[in-house]
Amino acid sequence: MISNIVIAMSGEAAAEEHNPLMPAVPEIILGAIVFAIILIGIWKFVVPNFEKAYAERTQAIEGGLAAAETKQAEADAKLAELEKQLADARHEAARIREEAREQGAAIVAEMREQAQTEATRIVEHGKTQIEAERQQAITSLRAEVGTLATGLAGRIVGESLEDDARQSRVVERFLSELEGAQ
Repeated sequence: MISNIVIAMSGEAAAEEHNPLMPAVPEIILGAIVFAIILIGIWKFVVPNFEKAYAERTQAIEGGLAAAETKQAEADAKLAELEKQLADARHEAARIREEAREQGAAIVAEMREQAQTEATRIVEHGKTQIEAERQQAITSLRAEVGTLATGLAGRIVGESLEDDARQSRVVERFLSELEGAQ
């Protein structure tokens, strides 16, 4: 049928003078029919596939954006939690430093007190020891001074003062006079 139309039209076209810029009418009709068939085929088969691919892509992008927003919210929450933990750790470290400082001060005070107590004990022990050595030196000096004084007195007087009782009285009287003079 289309071929009859094309032949009929071509006969009329041959009768007319042919314009080289204008295509023949049967070619225009045939081209329009083929164009319509191709357009309908594209509309029925290709466009739905494009629409389906477009919908899937849109859905994937929207899902990706939603997942990205969810991940961003999770990351923000984690960041806030980590910042809170960091702040808590800083406060804890400051508290521990302060406790250590206080303990250090207490230890230093205790050590000073112990050192002061030990120094006082050492000084008292030293005083006691010095006093004992002084008494021992005084006793030793008395005996030596007594011996020297008796020997000297015996030379001066010309008689021997070997008698212990007499010697003790002389030494005691001499030392008493010396202490009284000071």
